[in-house]
Amino acid sequence: MAGSLTIGDFARATHLSVKMLRHYHELGLLVPAEVDASSGYRRYAPAQIPVAQVIRRFRELDMPLDEICAVVTARDASARAAVIAGHLERRERELEATQAAVASLRALLAKPEVAAIVHRSEPPMKVATITGAVGRADLAAWFWGALGELRATLAAQRIEPTGPSGAVVSEAFFAEEHGELTVFVPAEGARPVGRITARVLPAVELAVIVHPGSHVDIDRSYGALAKHVAENAIAVEGPIREGYLVSRLDTPDAARWRTEIAWPIFRTLG
Repeated sequence: MAGSLTIGDFARATHLSVKMLRHYHELGLLVPAEVDASSGYRRYAPAQIPVAQVIRRFRELDMPLDEICAVVTARDASARAAVIAGHLERRERELEATQAAVASLRALLAKPEVAAIVHRSEPPMKVATITGAVGRADLAAWFWGALGELRATLAAQRIEPTGPSGAVVSEAFFAEEHGELTVFVPAEGARPVGRITARVLPAVELAVIVHPGSHVDIDRSYGALAKHVAENAIAVEGPIREGYLVSRLDTPDAARWRTEIAWPIFRTLG
């Protein structure tokens, strides 16, 4: 085939190894322009160099091969753009998560001061709730869906919340990464509808810390609270409560979020 490139020359031209080119051929991702029937030698057309370069860039972005194949074989620009945009959005989210984890690690190594811990007597609280058994992988979707449903239902019933929303988190959820969660909104006179129930959370004594900002490093506040409870020998059996004083439903600025973490304790004086 005049003007074609051997697989070795094509590898040099594209910086894709011969092994990788053979693999892409087997997948149907980058099929040689010609394959000798007797020898099996592969030859590539110069016009395939840009395609190989695109594939290489996508692999550097960790795009799965099936998605690269969808891009390369797409019949129209809109379908191709949709696959590319979806992958880039995922990569951006991953980058944001990595940056947040790095920032959290640096802050942890710097050993910053943690928020003050206070003891508080919580009286019985009338709430509207949604309860479910949830796995950690499904937590965000379930949690924000439940909280949005609670707020919307109370608004439809023309009932104003009497305090910030919160959650009661079972020990199993922490220990097994799957367990019962109850999301609640304090409210008087909420009427049960669908999966929403009205109940009274019991009175409880709590050790409380307020975690500032994103939940990426909320384990630091949990750790500080657990240390305080253990050192003072005041822990009792019971679920953790969280209170969302300021959350993503109030502002998209994670730096402004404030999450109250409350650990059940023995009644203390003073």
